[in-house]
Amino acid sequence: MTDTPLYTLSIAEGVALLTLDRPEAHNALNRALRMQLMESFPRLDADDAVKVIVITGAGDKAFCTGADLKERSTQSTQEMIQERHHVMAQWTNALASVSKPVIAAIKGYCMAGGFELVLQSDISIASDNAVFALPEVTHGFFPGGGACQRLPRLVGYQMARELILTGRRCDAQEAKALGLINRVVPLDQVLVEAMAMARKMASYPMTGLVQAKRAINHAMETGLTAGLRYDTEAWIGCMHSEEWRAKLEGFKNKERKA
Repeated sequence: MTDTPLYTLSIAEGVALLTLDRPEAHNALNRALRMQLMESFPRLDADDAVKVIVITGAGDKAFCTGADLKERSTQSTQEMIQERHHVMAQWTNALASVSKPVIAAIKGYCMAGGFELVLQSDISIASDNAVFALPEVTHGFFPGGGACQRLPRLVGYQMARELILTGRRCDAQEAKALGLINRVVPLDQVLVEAMAMARKMASYPMTGLVQAKRAINHAMETGLTAGLRYDTEAWIGCMHSEEWRAKLEGFKNKERKA
């Protein structure tokens, strides 16, 4: 495993821009990159200088094409099973467990595990040349990095069955129509759009963003009644925030001036 960073990271104005940096391999996820990202995500989540994370891939050809199958071809069955238990079990929730908002900025191919990385993100902005697919069944296995659980919740069971069981590709416009992504923009505007959205969100009080994300995620895990109870507790949590108190004082001052 390499110690050389396989991603780049910059932090400014409350936004962390993390770029998968293996363009020669279409930013495929080898074991080293997965391990580096699983160390990086919790650090960014704990960093007070970071309010929003944007994740993208180097170059214009691919966001990420999933697992590095060349690397996997060198592994024994036992090694792959061992990795599935001890690495992939954590990986399937590594980005989704980040408490701060995550925006995926997608250019070009977004396949297999790369697609599953997008499914772990909160908001997705794609270029008009983006291509999405979960082709695992065509190779004799299936998307085991979370797609079988997250995709039905996003697009419904019928469409999830079609996309997973056929492995077919869909372009950015179809992905948008299905609700897989939020926006489609020209290739040269993907990062511009993602960073502008991230900076706007980063200008808001952190507590509200975190609690809202937690409440939305909770909706996927529970029934309506339990979810509404959770919303009450999350909302009360916001009331203890110094940022909220400052905002409230600001409203009062405006009222007095008026």
